[in-house]
Amino acid sequence: MKSILSSLLACAIITAPISQAQARNTPCSGKMGGVSHCSKDGKFVCHNGNISQSKKICR
Repeated sequence: MKSILSSLLACAIITAPISQAQARNTPCSGKMGGVSHCSKDGKFVCHNGNISQSKKICR
């Protein structure tokens, strides 16, 4: 039982930085509040009303 808990804890520690890195590389992350919707020209509109500077195309 102790080894299972240790394994789960190790997995959680290893995957935490990966998910934080992914969050920084998504459109409208952080202070922008996430993606609200797509504009007609394929840009991401954030929840705070700003247009994302991402090079990705929103569909």
